[in-house]
Amino acid sequence: MAQIASRSLAFPSGALSLEGVLDLPSETPAPGVVVCHPHPQYGGDMDNNVVLAACRALAGRGFVALRFNFRGAGGSDGAFDQGPGARDDARAALGQLVELPEVDARRMALVGYSFGATVAAEVASGELRALALVSPPVAVSDLRVAWGCPALVIAGDRDEFAPADRLQVIAEAPAVELRIIAGADHFWWGFEAELGEALGEFFERHVR
Repeated sequence: MAQIASRSLAFPSGALSLEGVLDLPSETPAPGVVVCHPHPQYGGDMDNNVVLAACRALAGRGFVALRFNFRGAGGSDGAFDQGPGARDDARAALGQLVELPEVDARRMALVGYSFGATVAAEVASGELRALALVSPPVAVSDLRVAWGCPALVIAGDRDEFAPADRLQVIAEAPAVELRIIAGADHFWWGFEAELGEALGEFFERHVR
C-alpha cells in the first residue's frame, strides 16, 4: 500500500470558506476523489469513521482523496443547508480538487456516505469516471439515479436506512453495481476495512 501524507486546506464555495483535508499518495499526479460526509445535524462531519476509512483506503491505493465539511459543519463557514447549499459545496470540492497540481483532472470520482450519498447522487455527472454511494438513505429520502458514469451502491444487510430491496431497484439502472456486506449496519463500525477494500477495487477498475 502506498504511503499517505495529509494536509489541511480551505477553499471557497460561493462567498463561504470550507475546510477540508487532502490525503495524498506517494506518487502524483494521481486520480482525484471527493468524499462527502453524513448529516451534520446528526453528528456527521469529515472526521466520521466511514469518511476516514474511504479516504485512507483510496489514498493507499494511489488516489488523491479530499474530505471536507459542508457549510455550517466543523470549521466551515455559514449555516447548514441540506439542499442547494450542500450541492454547491460538493461541486466546489470537485472544482478545488481538479485545480490541484497533484491531481489528474481527467480522472475524477465522487463518494458519498449516508446524507453525503444523497448529495453526491445529485451532483454526479458524466464528467466523472465513477461514483460510489455508501449507505444511501433510501428508506427516508429519494435518490437521483441518472448519473452518466459507472456507480457502486454499497450497504450492509443490517442497514435499516438503506434496505437491500430498495437498493436492488436502483441497481437495475445502467452501469450500477450493488454490493451488500453481511453483518454491517448503517454506521459500519468494525467493517471499515471491508468497505475501503470494496471502494478501492471499484475505483481501480473504473477510474484508472
